[in-house]
Parts: sequence; C-alpha cells; structure tokens
Amino acid sequence: MAQEDVFKKIVSHCKEYGFVFPSSDIYDGLGAVYDYGQNGVELKNNIKQYWWQSMVLLHENIVGLDSAIFMHPTVWKASGHVDAFNDPLIDNRDSKKRYRADVLIEDQIAKYDEKINKEVAKAAKRFGEAFDEAQFRATNARVLEHQAKRDALHERYAQAMNAMDLAELKQIILDEEIVCPISGTRNWTDVRQFNLMFKTEVGSTAEGASTIYLRPETAQGIFVNYLNVQKTGRMKLPFGIAQIGKAFRNEIVARQFIFRMREFEQMEMQFFVKPGTEMEWFRRWKETRMKWHQALGFGAENYRFHDHEKLAHYANAACDIEFRMPFGFKEVEGIHSRTDFDLKQHEKYSGRSIKYFDPETNESYTPYDIETSIGVDRMFLTVMCHSYAEEQLEGGETRVVLRLPAALAPVKLAVMPLVKKDGLPEKAREIIDELKFHFNCKYDEKDSIGKRYRRQDAIGTPYCVTVDHDSLTDGCVTLRDRDTMTQERVPISSLRGLLEDKVSITSLLKKLC
Repeated sequence: MAQEDVFKKIVSHCKEYGFVFPSSDIYDGLGAVYDYGQNGVELKNNIKQYWWQSMVLLHENIVGLDSAIFMHPTVWKASGHVDAFNDPLIDNRDSKKRYRADVLIEDQIAKYDEKINKEVAKAAKRFGEAFDEAQFRATNARVLEHQAKRDALHERYAQAMNAMDLAELKQIILDEEIVCPISGTRNWTDVRQFNLMFKTEVGSTAEGASTIYLRPETAQGIFVNYLNVQKTGRMKLPFGIAQIGKAFRNEIVARQFIFRMREFEQMEMQFFVKPGTEMEWFRRWKETRMKWHQALGFGAENYRFHDHEKLAHYANAACDIEFRMPFGFKEVEGIHSRTDFDLKQHEKYSGRSIKYFDPETNESYTPYDIETSIGVDRMFLTVMCHSYAEEQLEGGETRVVLRLPAALAPVKLAVMPLVKKDGLPEKAREIIDELKFHFNCKYDEKDSIGKRYRRQDAIGTPYCVTVDHDSLTDGCVTLRDRDTMTQERVPISSLRGLLEDKVSITSLLKKLC
C-alpha cells in the first residue's frame, strides 16, 4: 500500500475512534485547527507526562514553569520575532496555492537522496552479502551524478537561506524545474516574506487598546522568568527550566493533518550553562533527547539527526531529530544552542540586569542556553503513524491495531464480562473498582467478545480481561495481550502486580537511567 494511502487511513482512524476531530466540525471545520477526542486527549496527556517526568523527575537541576500566553509586546521586539519571524512564501498562479519556498527546495533535495538510495537498494539486492555500499556510493556513475546535483543544490540553497536572498530562492525553484503539486505547472510568483505572529488587542476601550501578540513559542516566557526561578529556587549553573504550553502561528502553508497547525502545543526546556561549555552540553542533550525517543521502541532506523542549513539569528548550533513519517523524514524535535542572545536582549530592552552571579568565581555574567523543543502534536502524530497496522489473521480475517507503547495507551485495561448476566457484569465492575485508582480501565459488555477485542485493538488497549462463569468460583480471569493475542488464565488478585509496571510511565523512565 502506498504511504500516502496509509496516511489517509491514519487520519480517518483518528476521527473514527475518538483521537482527533476537525475543530468546529459541525460548521465544516477551521483550517489547520484540530480538537483531541476522548482517546486522543488521554494519549496526548501521557506523552506530556512522559516528557515532563523525564525532565523534572530524572534531573535534580531542572524545574518547571507555566508562563502566560499573553506577554508584554516588547518581549517580541527583543526576541526578534517582530522583525525576523518570517517564512519565505511563493504562489502558483494556476492553482492559486501558496507554498513555503524553502520546503519546496528541501523536498527537491530529498528527491535526489531518494534516487541515490534506490540505486543503492537495487545494487544491494543484486550483489547480496558481497555488496560494499561505501565503495558503490563512491564509484557508481549514476550515484555520483545524483550526488553531484544534490550537493550543488544543497550548497546553493544554504547560501540563499543564510543571505535570505528571496530572488535566488525563486531562481532555484525555476532552475530545478520544481512544479506545483496541484497544477503541475511552474507559473510561480516572486518569493515574499510573511510574518507568522497573530495580533490581538488588550484594553477596556477600542481607543485605549494596545496591540499584543499570541505567543509563537513558549521559550520567551522562560527567559523573562529566568532570574525569578534562579533566585527563588537557589539554582546554580547548570540548570534548566521546563514548560509545556500552547503556541500560535499564522501558518499559511498548514498541511499534513496535525503536523503543521496554527494552534499547537510545545514541550520546551531551556538549559542554562556557563559560557564556553555550551557545545559540550549541546552534544549531551542531543544524545539524551534521542534516547528519550528511542525508548518508545519505534526503531533506531526511523530516527536521524539533521543539522540546520541556516542558523537562526540567536543560535551558534542547531539540529533536528527527524522521524520517518509516511510522508518522509520530518522534524519532531529541535535542539539549539541559543548562546546568550535572548537573555542579553531582554536585559537590553527591559533595562534591568538579569546576569547570573557565580559564587565559585565571584563574577557576574550572562549564561548561555541550550534549548530542547518538541511539538506535542507532532509527537502524537509520530506515535500514531508508527503504531497503526493492518494485520491479516488466520481464516482470512483482518484487524486494525494500534501498537501503542503500553505506557502511552489511552486505556490500559478493558474488562469484559463474557455475558451480561449471571453475576459476571458485577464481578467485572468489582475488578474495575479495584484497579481504576492505578491506571485507566474501561468496562465493555456490548457485542461478542471477538468484536470487543477488535474495538480495543483499534484504540490501542494493551490488555483485555474476560470474566467468565469460572471466575466466580476460582477467582481467575482470562488476560489477553493486544500484540500477540495470546491468552492466559491469571488470578484476579495478581492483575495489578502483573500490569502496573508494564503500563506505567515508570516503565519508560527506567530505560532512560
């Protein structure tokens, strides 16, 4: 099945099973805005809990914060967002569609990579165990031709982005003969800059209102509170401040479901360090964050680091952690060395000193900052894309199953009476009443046991318990595993002990230590 078709099925599955709905759906929705349903909000909260505890529980020198969405407008002038928070956009005159010029070019670079990988894959299949990939890449004429074109485009693109040369970006699109995905034509407008911040007004009267912005990132709330946290928490360098919160960007090219939205949620941690040590901490946080992702068991081959071609105005190093989505490798998390830019800018614009006094050296200085920033919604999509599967079973039957990590699953245990009589529902309720204090359980009595299993498979419930007539006498139930579909008879009194560690966030956190 084509990956595009798989992605469409995932989007449909999210709506059908209560994970994600189009916002204002009864009014035909609102572009690039989504609501999380009853299962989606549980999965999303579990992702946030996994991130939060990995930061503030496992690190004694990282604390939390919850800053306001509305901030003084000068914050965004100091941070550079008013003047520099722009995307280079280009329109196709035939389709009337608008695209990010940088994304069009990056997709073209990816096409060269794909051509190279296809040549390598064909050769590997032809030569078998004797295949030397390094030698093939260095000597094969077709690979070298594709690589030369790719490298030339890469270099030209990097120079244009660093200089923010809009005319050159358009020329690259024309020279590479990049077409509009909708119209198939190359009838492009000039590239223009577009600021992504939402504006609103605050004040009791229209005449006295002042313009403020919906925050485009949560990081600035950390920076303006850095000294408050440091002093009240008696924090010593290095230390970090973690925050989860909503951010807003007026994305013109919102696409790919919840991958790029106008209202989204971020999990960010700013880690303050002594100047001169930032590159070592940058390296360490890259390793730490990759380990966090891979602990979910999605396969190391589905992740990669991608160094930025164009560094933001505040950074001296930056890379993304990318995950293999059905539509290619895409960024799910960014790690940036932001230097001392943000703190110095806020010191300059506020007129207040926010330097750190180092008791070991008896000097005051502005700390450097390492940022880890992950989109909750993109992480949610990562989990859904990797977990969705369609399986052919014995007898020609098929099932749709979400192989969610048990610790992230919305429902941990479904308890089902075999029939709706003879005291079985009451016994099932007793089990739920005992276990509901420890993890999320659901009672399900509608339809046959087989249909109930399929329903729980579709929402990713890792375990199901069936209460039958023998349960009333022997105190045992049938425990069914989602992934293997194996069933075993276990005592009711053992259920909590058997499942609690497997389905708790703790089971993931232990992999990080």
